[in-house]
Amino acid sequence: MSTSPETQQSGTRFLSPEVLARIGSLELISRFVVEGFVAGLHRSPFLGFSTDFAEHRQYMPGDDIRHLDWKLLGRTDRFYIKKYQGDTNAQIHILLDASASMAYGSGPLTKLQYGQYLASSLAFLGIRQHDSIGLIAFDENVLEHVPPRSKVGHMRTVLGTIERLLPGRGTTLGDRLHQTADLLTRRGVVVLISDLYEEPDKLIDGFEHLRFRGNEVIVFHVLDKQEIDFEFDEPVVLEDNETEEQMHVLPDVLRSEYIRAINAHIKALREGAARNGVDYELLKTNEPLDAALFSYLGRRSEFG
Repeated sequence: MSTSPETQQSGTRFLSPEVLARIGSLELISRFVVEGFVAGLHRSPFLGFSTDFAEHRQYMPGDDIRHLDWKLLGRTDRFYIKKYQGDTNAQIHILLDASASMAYGSGPLTKLQYGQYLASSLAFLGIRQHDSIGLIAFDENVLEHVPPRSKVGHMRTVLGTIERLLPGRGTTLGDRLHQTADLLTRRGVVVLISDLYEEPDKLIDGFEHLRFRGNEVIVFHVLDKQEIDFEFDEPVVLEDNETEEQMHVLPDVLRSEYIRAINAHIKALREGAARNGVDYELLKTNEPLDAALFSYLGRRSEFG
């Protein structure tokens, strides 16, 4: 990654994690991130959240022709469906993992900080599009629960709740997913932000429960670069943030086995998510957050 404050990609300037860390303010970060990629996705509908920033979407076979924009057809000879604010409002529940393992960070941001910036950006996007945004933060218990609302003033409540989060204790993530599925009374979009340190089978079972209840599920798997590449050069002491267990290891001895295990974990989660119609996105805390979101939202608008 470039060491410059911002990274240039395809003509779009992205904020590096170092810059995000210096900004600090969740409201400023969410504005920078959202306004950047919304400008880049102008007129491209983001399915799953509201598409209020896209006034129209292209006609697809099976669409009700009563919603065709006939004036636009006359001007452009192209078929577009009118999208109304009332048609696209969604109820979005952001689930943010604040367990002890999220405190790890080998760079300027911990996983929890990166997750807080991501959650804030998604909340800002949702409120901007008049969606109802709710938040559940958890470790082994629910730490914070903000019921979904769509009013502009609700944004400050959500941001304030996210901002005061500190790493908690261990987590039983699978149980939290089942609890959330039982808690939600209205179908919507569930966005999970976590390092997903749980047995894949338990997590996938939770995904299935959420999907069974009619929710769309999006999973952002947040990991530190060292958790993926294990590029330690000297002997290190690895400590489990949740159990405080310590292990003295020689990186050269452990690296290949560790990388095999973490890749197998990621593969199992990605494949399990795909089987259940769940969007899975791996995010690394050393990469620009807005670049990762721009790429993800661009794929959804193109293939959604």
